Amino acid sequence: MSKDLLHRYLFDNAEVRGEMVQLENSYQEILAAHDYPVALQHIIGQLMAATSLLTATIKFTGDISVQLQGDGPVSLAVINGSNLQALRGIARWKGELADDASLTELFGQGIMVITLTPDEGERYQGIVSLEHADLAACLEEYFNQSEQLPTVIRLFADGKQAAGMLLQVLPTENKENEEFEHLSALTHTIKSEELFGLTAEEVLHRLYHQEEVRLFDPIDVTFKCSCSKERSAKALATLEQAEVEAILAEEGKIEMDCEYCPAVYNFDSIDIAAIFAGNMSADKQQ
Repeated sequence: MSKDLLHRYLFDNAEVRGEMVQLENSYQEILAAHDYPVALQHIIGQLMAATSLLTATIKFTGDISVQLQGDGPVSLAVINGSNLQALRGIARWKGELADDASLTELFGQGIMVITLTPDEGERYQGIVSLEHADLAACLEEYFNQSEQLPTVIRLFADGKQAAGMLLQVLPTENKENEEFEHLSALTHTIKSEELFGLTAEEVLHRLYHQEEVRLFDPIDVTFKCSCSKERSAKALATLEQAEVEAILAEEGKIEMDCEYCPAVYNFDSIDIAAIFAGNMSADKQQ
């Protein structure tokens, strides 16, 4: 069974849409770059699932960023993605974190910042506080504030797999939606082991076997880092040449690690000379 898939579905007899995402390889690739504590592994997985679900609800071409920040031991956790469901992410923390630490224990007084950067049009940013018990509840509050659409979100991660579900009322003039309340109650019964171990068809049948559900073709979700030696060279070019050459003289080379993936880019004296001469080749291998 292929993991790392986003599934969209509709109910034929209700003005409600749903999404389900299951992640494994992309999740592991993000975790591979850092030795994250267990609690942070879980938050990153939930954040990945949330970002994928959010991206699927918005019709745009561009990038999305879902960022958690606070004054607790975890100062930052962010997943960046695109409308093509390509994700990458990072987190910063200090000290020891309990495996079962709550959202408040991790971030303290914190906020969630959701930023949409379309290829065309204006940038949008929404902010909600991290005052709820878990990330899913905070996201539900975001939808309540920004779109005023009743939304149910379920998020799970265990360090190996991550998954999530989203149920949302379709934009309509009908303010009463008893079908949503019924489907919401069913969705709340989903368990992590079901989302981790069953196919989309099996999950939907188990939850909504008395409903008429249309499941659309899945969309691949991938880990994709945009780093390159050329980008690293451009970053070095913004520094003072004397400062870079001093580091080179002391270390023998300049090593630049990517924050988002395990890639390491090395620059020797020939590279540095080429950078400041303005002719560093983008094709030169690391």
